Amino acid sequence: MKSVGIGLVGFGVIGTGVVRLLSSNASIIKERAGVTLSLRRIADIDTRRDRGVPVEKGLLIDDYRKILDDDDIRVVIELVGGTTVAREIVLGAIERGKHVVTANKALLAVHGKEIFDAAEKQGVAVRFEASVGGGIPIIRAVQEGFASDRIESMHGIINGTSNYILTEMTARGRSFKEVLKKAQEKGFAEADPTFDVDGTDAAHKLCILCALSFGYYIELDQIYREGIDRLTPADIDFAREFGFTIKLLAIAREHEGTIEVRVHPTMIPSSHLLATVDGAYNAIYIHGASVGSSMLYGLGAGEMPTASAVLSDAMDIARGLVRGSPGRGNALSVHNRFLGSTQIRPMDEIESRYYLRFTAPDRPGVLSRIAGVLGDHDISISRVIQKGRERPGSVPVVIMTHAAREKDMRAALMRIDGSKEVQAPTQMIRIASNLP
Repeated sequence: MKSVGIGLVGFGVIGTGVVRLLSSNASIIKERAGVTLSLRRIADIDTRRDRGVPVEKGLLIDDYRKILDDDDIRVVIELVGGTTVAREIVLGAIERGKHVVTANKALLAVHGKEIFDAAEKQGVAVRFEASVGGGIPIIRAVQEGFASDRIESMHGIINGTSNYILTEMTARGRSFKEVLKKAQEKGFAEADPTFDVDGTDAAHKLCILCALSFGYYIELDQIYREGIDRLTPADIDFAREFGFTIKLLAIAREHEGTIEVRVHPTMIPSSHLLATVDGAYNAIYIHGASVGSSMLYGLGAGEMPTASAVLSDAMDIARGLVRGSPGRGNALSVHNRFLGSTQIRPMDEIESRYYLRFTAPDRPGVLSRIAGVLGDHDISISRVIQKGRERPGSVPVVIMTHAAREKDMRAALMRIDGSKEVQAPTQMIRIASNLP
């Protein structure tokens, strides 16, 4: 076998990076894969735009079905995004006995079981290293490096846009809206950044990590998620004063036969490794029963890091084709027949410490009445800061609590926010003070 035919569907930023790497690293790829990766066709709805990379005449087409029907193409790389057309492309490729590489986290989060079942039935490989963490080899690390261990918990900063925004807010003291606008101008954030800033993108990735790490299919709507748009410079300053840094954290943890899965802003001790992950960088912090704690860190997005991960998957399949075994069997670290659903621990039952910022009227007795309501709901106070006036007639009151149940905290805040003791909804941020 002299070459393996590749078909690329989606010629956007990442697709352009794939073509660029195939050209610039051709000799390295051949030496390491043991075979040439031959790009036979590229399909994209826009065949006129100049991507800045040379493409042979006739290579770029507008109909992806020609790739699926081409017997010389053994591996299909799907980079169109979304969950509709992408699903058709991936399942169509599998049905025709082609191997698949994808970077599409939303597709795998929503249709992963269907795709992996189809691939196992057809005996083809599905690779998806670039779907989580861009160029960070987290998928292989969990599939291979942790294969014999029992992963107990996973904490991840897995959305570069939100991490960039929080880093800028922390460094420059600017508001969320100001930093988001700057991020969009610099290309760090999309024109519609909703999925990045509301936690949905991180939740997609957490679905994949849970299947890999714990052997459970988690539905997207089972993951509690909360975004970063309500965070203010004041919250960041108070967090710093208490010795914490705020990050959008994706959390998965097994707990007495259940699994908790959530994405939300979290205060992390500033001395912890995760607190040092800044800018568009990602990190996944894993705790295994045998190996203890490990952290993988790197650029979680971008043209070349993601393209590198995509091509590493294609090379892995090509190596298998050379030796006659292109990664047949399960695509995940747990065999499909053992994968199933599990009981999700309700968010109400989660225990955490909490940061609470109240906008209180400037009059005596308010703090004691707030403390009284918290005490009525079995919430004890760890520390209190009461600053000068925020605006005429009001003062910020900041409370750090000891560990409490989410259900009790929400009940207490509903009572407080519905009273005359506060002048605005209370800001609540969970604290990860017991990270392994």
